[in-house]
Amino acid sequence: MAGFAVEDDFFDGQTLRAAGTAPYGGADVLECIAIARRVKKRDLDSWHDEWAAAGRRAFALGEEAEASARADTAKRAFLRACTYFRTSGIAFLGSPVDPRLRESLVRQREAFRRAIPYLGAHVQIVEIPLGKITLPGYYFRVADDDRRRATVILTNGYDGTVEEMYFGNAQAALDRGYDVLAFDGPGQGAVLIEQGVTLRPDWENVVPTVVDWLLERPGADPERIALIGWSLGGFLAPRAASGEHRLAACIADANFYDLFDAVLDRLPMPVRAQIPDGNEAAVAIVQSRMDKLMKKPTEGWSLRRGLYVNGVGSMMDYVRDARRYTLKGLADRITCPTLICHGELDPIASQAPLTFAALTCPKELITFLAVDGAGDHCEVGARQHYHARSFGWLDSILEPTRLS
Repeated sequence: MAGFAVEDDFFDGQTLRAAGTAPYGGADVLECIAIARRVKKRDLDSWHDEWAAAGRRAFALGEEAEASARADTAKRAFLRACTYFRTSGIAFLGSPVDPRLRESLVRQREAFRRAIPYLGAHVQIVEIPLGKITLPGYYFRVADDDRRRATVILTNGYDGTVEEMYFGNAQAALDRGYDVLAFDGPGQGAVLIEQGVTLRPDWENVVPTVVDWLLERPGADPERIALIGWSLGGFLAPRAASGEHRLAACIADANFYDLFDAVLDRLPMPVRAQIPDGNEAAVAIVQSRMDKLMKKPTEGWSLRRGLYVNGVGSMMDYVRDARRYTLKGLADRITCPTLICHGELDPIASQAPLTFAALTCPKELITFLAVDGAGDHCEVGARQHYHARSFGWLDSILEPTRLS
């Protein structure tokens, strides 16, 4: 959605992303707009400083409220601080890692954990071992008991954090009676920024470890586990379901089918056949243009982010790596009921119908519409509309209010 708060597309999109957490306590809409409008044009330092200052103000309010035993005010202030700290650092998602990106991660995590005692759910901070690394996350339970409930596992996207998933899906799931396990995987959040582990496509080898951990908990019903992925997670979730058959359902929110094809589709037609390893002159021209674009503060953000997250050194290396991110030959291995979602205005998820066509399991496709305010990437700013439709589908399969 262009023109939500400011003219710059990157700043505007990130402001809407922050404001979109408001229904679950992560922001005040007009506060977000006011913060964004104080940012100097195309100035990443100014962006960071304004959002970090807002985070500090909200955090201080939370501490003041906590000291006065005003629990609800403390919760809301800490949750807003979490969003504002996250938003301050996202501008620096790239390599080498800017200290402000690390600081934003630490501060958002601190703010979120200060809110945990007031969330109204039983929350366990978790570290799930995966080979030589750990996957940080949160296990949210409707109640602190051993009754078995339906559980949703939440997997993240290209530039989110596990704390952001609370606003994106976790609280909505808790409200409907689901327990929730959210985690950062390789190339995401703290695993990327603190452990230095970049992205990998084979979530079919990541999620089974998460499911194993969940099934060791007495409150998890092994017959009622769903996996929900948003943004890049809309690819990673069905990729996981192609090999993890203990899932009872899968939801892919903002899905793509093949990243290599998606990247080529955004290049001029005359050079597509040459990328990444064809005519050297054509490759050099495209690489040169991408290098120039990457140097622009806001316009080059997505390119800098992509190279950092994927752990590659150039745009051509990124395109080569993109070949690994595919559901071709894998989508038909998914056996659980699967919901594919995309916004009608979202170019990132334009391949969602291809994934849907390749599925042989019980399936449904939902296209979210601009007329409802839900047509953009991950239905940003209209998550309640998304939750109504997606959880309506999932409720009929997992029956979250049934205890066992």
